[in-house]
Amino acid sequence: ATPPRSICLLFDVSGSMAAYADGLLRFAHAACRRRRSTEVFTMGTRLTRISRELHGLDADAALIAASAAVPDWSGGTRLGEQLKAFLDRWGRRGIARGAVVVVASDGWERGDVSQLAEQMRRLRRLAHQVVWVSPHAGKDGFAPETAGLRAVLPSVDVLVAGHTLDTLEDLADLLCREDARA
Repeated sequence: ATPPRSICLLFDVSGSMAAYADGLLRFAHAACRRRRSTEVFTMGTRLTRISRELHGLDADAALIAASAAVPDWSGGTRLGEQLKAFLDRWGRRGIARGAVVVVASDGWERGDVSQLAEQMRRLRRLAHQVVWVSPHAGKDGFAPETAGLRAVLPSVDVLVAGHTLDTLEDLADLLCREDARA
């Protein structure tokens, strides 16, 4: 397999993910600081690229700038539509091609679940690896109960938790292992 060229982070910023948004953005800032080729997008009712805002040196200033750039915090979730927008605009042009793509979402989809599954298949064909971060995956009794999460799992290489500092450290370790292979 070809080693990854970059890391792409796609974060769900809908209302159901609000409790995890700050930690995920801080994680994204650290990833951007570690590897300049890291790209970051938010997904809710629209797709927003916040890579430039998160590449700043000062974490607080970067998070404020990123937050200001995202117009749909705590709104709905249209993951299939946003993945399609991402793949149509940036996927084939190189951001997703050969990248480790991390999608952080609980899988609550308000749009067409079949579209979400189709776009995940497209993403899987382009990416080096697809990692799905669910804030619920590490909790006792977890099962992929949302229709969205069930739809994406066939296209996911690794499903990880993302609800605590320890689980985000595990995600960082996973990305560093992929980075070491590059």
